[in-house]
Amino acid sequence: QVQLVESGGGLVQAGGSLRLSCAASGLTFSNLNMGWFRQAPGKEREYVGTITRTGGTTYYTDSVKGRFTISRDNAKNTVYLQMNSLKPEDTAVYYCAADRSITRLTNTPAYWGQGTQVTVSS
Repeated sequence: QVQLVESGGGLVQAGGSLRLSCAASGLTFSNLNMGWFRQAPGKEREYVGTITRTGGTTYYTDSVKGRFTISRDNAKNTVYLQMNSLKPEDTAVYYCAADRSITRLTNTPAYWGQGTQVTVSS
C-alpha cells in the first residue's frame, strides 16, 4: 500500500519561508517521479512542480519559479518543497503526488498525499 504523508505546513507571514516534507512508503521511492500540487479555497487543484526519479531535473509552474525549490532524498524516501518569499496568494492546501511516469505525474498522478495547509498572512 502506497502512502504519501506531508508535513511542515503552517501559518507564516508574507515574505517568510516554509519547508514541506513528503514521506513515501509502500513503493521503491527511487522509481517514482514526485510532484507538488496545491488547491486554494474555491479554486481547482493546480500543479506546482515536479522532480524526476534521480532528482536530476525539476520543473515548476511560472508563479513559483525562483521562489520554490523541490528536492528529494532517496535514502530517506522523502521529497521536499522549500518555499521562500511567500505571498498571500500561495495560501492553499499543498499535496504531494507520485507516479512512475513523469507525464502522468503532471496531470493525473497515481498516488496522492492527504495534504497540508499553508496559510500566508499579509
